[in-house]
Amino acid sequence: MQKIIVDKPFEQDWIRMFTHLANLFFEQSKVIDDPAEEGLHIDISVIEDADGFLHGNATLKQDDNVYSATFTEQKTNDGSETESRQLKRIYSHVFLEVLEQFTGMKQSWGILTGIRPTKLYHKYRQMGHDRETVKQLLMDKHRISEEKSELLETIERVQLGAIPDLHDLRNEVSIYIGIPFCPTKCAYCTFPAYAIHRKNGRVESFLDGLHEEIREIGKWLTKRDIKITTIYFGGGTPTSIEADEMDALYQTMYDSFPYMKEVREVTVEAGRPDTITPEKIEVLKKWGIDRISVNPQSYTDETLKAIGRHHSVQETIDKFWLSRNMGLKNINMDLIIGLPNEGLEEFQHSLDETEKMQPESLTVHTLSFKRASEMTRNKNKYKVADRKTVEQMMQLGEEWTKQNGYVPYYLYRQKNILGNLENVGYAKPGEESLYNIIIMEEVQTIIGIGCGASSKFMEPATGKITQFQNPKDPAAYILTFEEYIDKKIEHLERIFPKAVIAE
Repeated sequence: MQKIIVDKPFEQDWIRMFTHLANLFFEQSKVIDDPAEEGLHIDISVIEDADGFLHGNATLKQDDNVYSATFTEQKTNDGSETESRQLKRIYSHVFLEVLEQFTGMKQSWGILTGIRPTKLYHKYRQMGHDRETVKQLLMDKHRISEEKSELLETIERVQLGAIPDLHDLRNEVSIYIGIPFCPTKCAYCTFPAYAIHRKNGRVESFLDGLHEEIREIGKWLTKRDIKITTIYFGGGTPTSIEADEMDALYQTMYDSFPYMKEVREVTVEAGRPDTITPEKIEVLKKWGIDRISVNPQSYTDETLKAIGRHHSVQETIDKFWLSRNMGLKNINMDLIIGLPNEGLEEFQHSLDETEKMQPESLTVHTLSFKRASEMTRNKNKYKVADRKTVEQMMQLGEEWTKQNGYVPYYLYRQKNILGNLENVGYAKPGEESLYNIIIMEEVQTIIGIGCGASSKFMEPATGKITQFQNPKDPAAYILTFEEYIDKKIEHLERIFPKAVIAE
């Protein structure tokens, strides 16, 4: 635990801000304002001069070394951000810089600790700035590196090519349908995922509730004449249920949701290869499901065993070719950088195997130690790569995707992610997942249906988002799904009020 002592008291939300930044450098840190404590002492201040300029200063003294940082900008009076937000940003600048000097670690994402950097890029573009100005703003105001700023620019261009009306979707919705079952639970996972078994009838009871939730939400959308942009079946692994159960679920979806022929994309996560069968592929084809995921995560059998995935590398390869040869034309695959006992050689091997298959899209995740995961609870059991190696693996992924004709189309970051890096979705041109773009850029309401599904209700006029979570446990969902349907419809009534027709 690295203690960092600041020289004046701050409100708790400011302390959280400093702590998030400190955690970019130290595995665990604690920011306090008690000068008697032992640790790294940072003197930090922002002073306004007579001309309305704000001057941020920070000094860190350790042994005989002195590290100092300054940052100056004119006080904001144009309404583009609040005074408090500007002050926090300036304090973040100098706090981050002295820690960079002290540790020798450069943070390519600068002061950003949120998960959606591309949303910031879109915001600046929506304000009327050209791309060169946005790049400079990211570098100057947020300390983002030139390389990452250019990555965001590339992604924004690709997203607008894939969805030209990306910023005009507020009066439509997307749907997320959560099916919480998997063959086994992976060691890094914190999704609502439960090992599937049939003895107590909870799978059947859950599906009964899910059908009803789809019907009721569909009834409301039909009544209000609201169109659906994309539908995404996630989990868990939605292909854990039987083929006839999938068929019945898609039948209910088509019977219940309005304008199904105009839905731009339907995706089904078939992430665990051990759940894919010819019968299930036939069901997907029957309903015109145009995008699935077959996720290897790694092409090393020992790694798969260590992280709790009870399938082999060969099964991943076989199920990919089964899906392809049976006519599925848009297949995504996921790889994870930094899995236990994996380094450059193992990741290069995963890329070499992926090259033989050429999926339409590839998401390169960087391992994140999520608080509730088995891997985080037992860190000593799982040896992972160091920061330098993880950065080199990410570079390998970037070079491989360029060589194989993929372009980056969405990006997000997570807390406790190795190397303070990012997760990047790459796709062949024209094969981007529209749902992934929409959920990352938060451009419309997403209605979550099923176990653990999170809804994001967005006010069309203001863009304000309210989150609402369904129960994560199937037993709780079975008991309360009707109550949660009513609550979701209340939210929908608020953000999509019924038009008043003049007499």
